[in-house]
Amino acid sequence: MADERSHRSVVDPTRAAYVYMQVADHVVARIESGSLRLGARLPGERDLAEEYGVAIGTVRRAIQELRDRGLLVTLPAKGTFVSERPASDEAARSEA
Repeated sequence: MADERSHRSVVDPTRAAYVYMQVADHVVARIESGSLRLGARLPGERDLAEEYGVAIGTVRRAIQELRDRGLLVTLPAKGTFVSERPASDEAARSEA
């Protein structure tokens, strides 16, 4: 259970990748593994910042990146959720 609550080990500030991208990539991995299911509500920004051991601004940037990719949606006063439709489905529809 502690593994799910603390993801500090996935963030390595010495890596070439920006820290917000490391957080975003780990959230994507959690979605792909089924740890975060379609439609699931993500923890709050402060909780995510604590889990990953990063600043809240870093979490906000990671969430924005995933919204831009179509993987997350944020509903005002409700929270941030894993998108019901995978981004690849939306891209396929726009190409058709």
